[in-house]
Amino acid sequence: MSKLRVNSTDNVNEDLKTYISRKNIKKFLKELQVAGQLSEDDIEQTLKLLELKILNNKMATPLCQKMTDVIVNYLRTMKPKGELEKMCTSVLMAVGSQSPEMVIVKLWERLNVYSLPPGSLLVAVGKLLISQDAASYIGSVWNYILRLLRMVQEEDDMLAICNVLYGLVSVSQKHLGDDKVMGITQKELSLKAYLTFRVLSNRWSLKSKDKVTEQVLVIFGHLFFLIPSSKLKNQVNRLIRWLMTLKSTKVTPFYISQCIYQLVNALAVSNGGGRNLESQLGNISGILFDQLSKEVDQTDTSSKENFNFTMKAFFILTRLYKDQLVLFIRKTMGSSDVAKIVSALQVFKNVFQEVPQTEKLKREVMHSTIMVIQEDLTPVPKALLQFIELLSQYGYLALPQGNTIISYIIKLSKSDSSNEEDIRIMCSKILQMVSLPKLITLVCEPDNASAFVPLCKIVTDMALKARLVGQAPYLSGFHCSLLMGSCQWRLEVEHPEVCIDSVLFFSPLFNLATQFISPQSLLTHLMMVSRKPYKEKDFGVSALRLLHALHPITSLHPVIHFSVGQLWTKVIPQMLKILDGHTEKNLNQKRWEDKLLQFLSQSLVAIDDDNWQEHLIRVILEKINYFSEHGDEKDFLYKFFGFSLWTSRNQHLVKMMLSSILQTSHENLQEREGIAVALSIVSVRHLTIVLEQLQVYSAVLTDKESSFILKLGKEHQQKEWVLVCNTIYVSYSKIISESKEAMFMYVDDILALIPQHYRNCIVEKDKNLKLDYLNSLTILTNTLSSRHAAFKFKFPHKLAIVTFMVELIKEEPLNSLSSPIRQKAMTIITNFRMLQPPLEIEKRVELLRACFKSVLCLPPTEVLQKEASSPKEVQDNMDLFKETMQSLQGLIEALIVEMPTRIQNCLEFMDTWLNSQKDHERERAMWCTARILGFAAKTDNCNMETEFTQLGRLVKLLVMRCQDPVDNICFLSSQAVYNLYCILLKKKKMKRKKEGLWEEEGKSEVYSANLFYNNTSEIAKAFAEYFNETQLTNLVLTAMEELTGSRAKVSLAAAQLMSAVMKERGTDMIKVEEIVEGTLERLKLQLEPSTKEETLRAMCLLAGSNTHSVVPMLLNKPLPWDRTVLALWKVFGTQRETTINVLLLLIGILENQSTEGATEMALQPVAAACALCEMLSGSLCQEAVQELYPRLLLAVLRHLYWVIEQNAPQKMVVYKKDAGPGNKSKTFDPTSCTLEVLKLVWLAAAYDEVVEYADQHKCWDLLSCPKFYYTGIMELTSIWLSPSLSSGIVKHCEPAMLLRILNLAKNLLNSFDNRQKILARTFYAQLLWHRSVAKTLGQDFLGNLIKWVKEPDLIMKELGLRGISNLALHPGNSESLKCLVPFLRDFLKCEVRVTVQTVKALRNIIYHGQGEDIKVVFCSISKQLRPLINDERDQVRISATSSLGHMLYRVDKFKPGFTLRKEIYSFLVPLLLSFQENSTEMVKACGGALAEWANVIGWSSFTQTFRHTTLSDHIQVLEETCKYLVSTSKKQLLGELLFQSFGFLKSTQPLLRRATVNFITLESMKNDPVELNQTLVNSLLKNIEEYVNPGPSSTSILSPLRTSFFKVPSRKASKRKRKRLFKTVKREGDDVSRRRDWFLGLLNSLYDYFREG
Repeated sequence: MSKLRVNSTDNVNEDLKTYISRKNIKKFLKELQVAGQLSEDDIEQTLKLLELKILNNKMATPLCQKMTDVIVNYLRTMKPKGELEKMCTSVLMAVGSQSPEMVIVKLWERLNVYSLPPGSLLVAVGKLLISQDAASYIGSVWNYILRLLRMVQEEDDMLAICNVLYGLVSVSQKHLGDDKVMGITQKELSLKAYLTFRVLSNRWSLKSKDKVTEQVLVIFGHLFFLIPSSKLKNQVNRLIRWLMTLKSTKVTPFYISQCIYQLVNALAVSNGGGRNLESQLGNISGILFDQLSKEVDQTDTSSKENFNFTMKAFFILTRLYKDQLVLFIRKTMGSSDVAKIVSALQVFKNVFQEVPQTEKLKREVMHSTIMVIQEDLTPVPKALLQFIELLSQYGYLALPQGNTIISYIIKLSKSDSSNEEDIRIMCSKILQMVSLPKLITLVCEPDNASAFVPLCKIVTDMALKARLVGQAPYLSGFHCSLLMGSCQWRLEVEHPEVCIDSVLFFSPLFNLATQFISPQSLLTHLMMVSRKPYKEKDFGVSALRLLHALHPITSLHPVIHFSVGQLWTKVIPQMLKILDGHTEKNLNQKRWEDKLLQFLSQSLVAIDDDNWQEHLIRVILEKINYFSEHGDEKDFLYKFFGFSLWTSRNQHLVKMMLSSILQTSHENLQEREGIAVALSIVSVRHLTIVLEQLQVYSAVLTDKESSFILKLGKEHQQKEWVLVCNTIYVSYSKIISESKEAMFMYVDDILALIPQHYRNCIVEKDKNLKLDYLNSLTILTNTLSSRHAAFKFKFPHKLAIVTFMVELIKEEPLNSLSSPIRQKAMTIITNFRMLQPPLEIEKRVELLRACFKSVLCLPPTEVLQKEASSPKEVQDNMDLFKETMQSLQGLIEALIVEMPTRIQNCLEFMDTWLNSQKDHERERAMWCTARILGFAAKTDNCNMETEFTQLGRLVKLLVMRCQDPVDNICFLSSQAVYNLYCILLKKKKMKRKKEGLWEEEGKSEVYSANLFYNNTSEIAKAFAEYFNETQLTNLVLTAMEELTGSRAKVSLAAAQLMSAVMKERGTDMIKVEEIVEGTLERLKLQLEPSTKEETLRAMCLLAGSNTHSVVPMLLNKPLPWDRTVLALWKVFGTQRETTINVLLLLIGILENQSTEGATEMALQPVAAACALCEMLSGSLCQEAVQELYPRLLLAVLRHLYWVIEQNAPQKMVVYKKDAGPGNKSKTFDPTSCTLEVLKLVWLAAAYDEVVEYADQHKCWDLLSCPKFYYTGIMELTSIWLSPSLSSGIVKHCEPAMLLRILNLAKNLLNSFDNRQKILARTFYAQLLWHRSVAKTLGQDFLGNLIKWVKEPDLIMKELGLRGISNLALHPGNSESLKCLVPFLRDFLKCEVRVTVQTVKALRNIIYHGQGEDIKVVFCSISKQLRPLINDERDQVRISATSSLGHMLYRVDKFKPGFTLRKEIYSFLVPLLLSFQENSTEMVKACGGALAEWANVIGWSSFTQTFRHTTLSDHIQVLEETCKYLVSTSKKQLLGELLFQSFGFLKSTQPLLRRATVNFITLESMKNDPVELNQTLVNSLLKNIEEYVNPGPSSTSILSPLRTSFFKVPSRKASKRKRKRLFKTVKREGDDVSRRRDWFLGLLNSLYDYFREG
């Protein structure tokens, strides 16, 4: 069979047409009867289609019958479950909808008597009974079901049968009484219903079958109406017990509550519940309350129905059993279970209208309600509020116990409560049912402050509603008589809906007017509340709105007071507008309070009723007394009192109220200040009355007869006296603050009473009373000093009070700080600073001395701490000491303000304490000093009027303290110094401004206390310009006295101050001699090393600025000087400026020394040398020495010659030099001292090599001897100025310095003093070595040098030649110097030193010359230069040889020709002869010259050999050279060399002759004798010919000589002879020797011949 499926709803009709045909249905039914033929899914889908077809009336009845049979059979056999079973039921329902009978009759078709019909069939039948209203089948179906009830065991079967039973009871109840329709009588129906109830309750086991139980409960609910009432009543007990057991099951509460409701409803319908129901009333109530305790879920229908059925059940029970049920409800209200309490309240509210309102009931209900309230349930049950609202509707709140409920409601209405908004709304509704007067009274109760805002809104709304009906709430009417009682009762009857104050206030319930608040109290309370307008958001707004709604509160009659009403109508909205425009943060609280007080004053003026005002003031006093603790509210009440009394014109009332407020509590300061504020406000209008009352009140302080203080216990008298005194003085203070100038006419009278109050005190005086008295007086004087208007008046009694305070200060002990009495007394005196008349000078002096002594002499803070017995007392002592010091500071500042010109006097009193040996006294004194100067620096008047005549002394004192051992004193001193500086600076600026001058440029230094801290130099720099000469000198002299102090830091500070002042203003110092002598005396004492060092530095600076005063004083001290004087001279070399000034003076002394006999002044140059010796021994003078070096050196050298000419005794000691610990001091005579100075000059100028050279070459010995002095000068100058020295000044000095030396030397070139002239020309010549000097424009260097060379003095010649030599170093002078060569050539035969300088000059001219003509120059001097190479003078020989090497090096650069080379060859023999000397210096010079000679000639292989020849191998090099000459076979050259060497054989120098023989021998041994002879003869003849015929000739004597005398054997003969020569060694040696002798003889003869010829 094709499968029938439903794909979608849209395809249903198509499926019905296509598949649900009659044929297909039959086929489906057939297959359904066969097990397993169809799947459950196919069956389910097909059944859905069949259901639709049946419901649409598209299936025939026979087919429906067939289908019913098949489906019922399928249910019995297959027993499907789940959706398939439900689908079968749906199909049966569809069939039943067409024909109920077709389905119902299937119940009787059973295969087995003991089997049950299918569940689906039962369900379908049950539903068909209801849906088809099949009442006609009730009897038959019920009979059948009764038989089945006893058979059912399974839960599913029970549920299926319950469906049928539910259908039966529902239809039966619907048609109850209509026997015709049901086909069964009422009696039969009742019987069947009862039987069913019995079977279900007795036979069915319902344990753990909650669903079945729930269905049974539903069936029972319907059966209750079908069962006879008598039988139902008998079943009540059993039924209730069973219901009670269901509470512990999972049965839904709804079914239980519904069942109970149906039970009691059924019983109520049957004329009463019966005794059984009454006996079970408690159990029923319990079950119902349990049901109500379940939280209602608004989304769950059963939960909501459960609540409804429960409330309905209670309602029915209340009707049946009123008293019993109320009792049960009240008991439940007393339960500890909140849920049950809420349930009871809900029930009570629901049934309350059914309960008679008896007095007993009211008492009981109020009691139960109050008990619930006292439980303070959280959260607050809405049921409680709803119940209270109900009670209020019935007038319960008017009962005596109603106040408790009202209080509870008010509590819930608090603005800050956590209750929900709907709770507060309910509370508001309840409170609106309270009478207006009572509610207003509750608003003002303190306990209701937190609910003020909501209460105010309620009262305001009620008042406005009352006004709408024409009944203004005149509060004064609350206190009227009850004359209008009848009228008011009528009004209540006529308008019962309006609960207004008039009705309630005049009713018998309110016959006592005192139970309501008075208008004065209400006004006071609302004003107090309005103080803090933003408390809880709308605090002030609510109060003002309420006040506006109740206006006018002062009316005694039901008529509006026009003035007040008009005022409030205008002002209150303005005040509300102010609050709307501000917030708590930006509202000015003081202005707002002033606005309230102004509003109050205007209201009281408008009221103009003394009685009303008196009542108001008394209310205020009561409020003041009510507040036991101080607060802002109490302060405002005092002001409230003042303004209230201020508006009064009744003087009697004013006096009476002033007396009353003075009698109020004044235990704490706030209360006393409040009284004072009130009096000050009243004094604005009633000043004289207030002062009179205060004076009367003050009599209790001094009048023993009338004072109430003495009536108190003795232990309380002193305290009360102090409180009264304080109240009086604080009141005076506040009155002075608030009043205008009129008050100051009475101030002096008040001041006159002040000492009398203490002196005439009626109680026992002690320290505490004195202190409290001073505290009170301080308050008064503080205020008085702050009023500028007081400065216009004179108060003669001020002086008396100051004297009185000084007495109190003197009475205080100096060894302890036990109380703040001295501090208070000083504060009081300070407060009188600006009041007239000022203190006299004597009084000021006495006051300052007393205060300084009383405070500065107190024990140290460490002692004060040790004396304390607890940490708190330690802190108190420290705080008191700090306050005492501050009071002293304030007192001093006050005196300065009073007389600015007396600042210096205040500081003078500090001297004793600043110089105290006690650290704490110095520290406190310095603290005061710093504060005095700090205050003066900030006060413009003080700056102009202050004069410091002892400025130097003051600065010195402060600077000493800047180096105090106590660090804090140093810090305070730096503060004081800075403040003093600021004063002087401001004075200076003001003075310049007054004179119309601009600010000084360059004077913008920024000083600070931190900069001055431990910085004496900065202090002196800052103050230097402010001292005059006298102050400056006094500062130094006083500081000098501190140098020998016991404190190292102080003595050091004194020295530093002297040093710093000398540096800044040393030139302005007077009494220099006194300072120098005083300092010398103290330096000779045992000073601290650092102090001594700083003192010496100060003297150095003094000497630098007063050189012509200090230096001569020291020079005049006897020689040799002691260590102190030497230390001074030595320190003079540590400061550049001082060193230069002193050196200039000493140089001047050395330059201007007298050459006449020894006089007293003649020792001054010696002393100057000693001073230089000590000054230059330090390392710090180098810069100054270098700056003055040329002049200093010349002066010292000149002084040396002067000293050695004096021929001073050798044992004369002028200077002692300390050789160090453990060594003996070194002594010096004038000469050795000067030589030591010369050494120190060179060392200081960084020319250590000069000193080393002089030590090595004994230059000092030359300089010490008058005979060799010039030699020493020349030696030192030449060595020192040698360009070969790397440390030479000319080589390394800057050009600017060289020009200075040149200018200095140039001025002395032609001096009449020969010593100066030699020194100057030596420097002048050597300076030309430097290019920058040689190129100086406008200088005729060469002319001067030539002039010197032409002078007969050899020294001058040497210096001139040396200058020319230096000039030749510069290529630019080459041409001019070449012209001097012939002139210079003549000096090559002069004295040694002149010759040497000439050779060097020629060397430099050639070596640094430019152009080819250098070769010509060399040729021109070669003949004169060649003999110098073998000169007998070592210096000349070495110089000539070395210079030759340099010349050859330069000549080689220009490629010499034949002639020049021939000249160069002529230098070989002299060089080789000198080369044989055993002198390292000569061998080195010859090696260098030969190397250059070889380089020029082309002997490249010998260049390096010659250059590196030493004394150990020079003969070997000579042999190699000779061997090379022979090997080259240059016989002509060899002959010329041998011939040249003959000239040296008769030299006067033995060493030269020996060297010549050695050379000739070496040449002869290396050559063939015959060839050598021929070579020599040829060379000889050639030279003879040149000598005889110097000109050109056509004939020659060489050929005849060559052929006649020197026939050379043939080569063969020679060979033969050689063969014989080599036969024996001996013969060979004999022959050679014989030939040499013959040869030498011949040469000698020829040489003599030609020389003579």
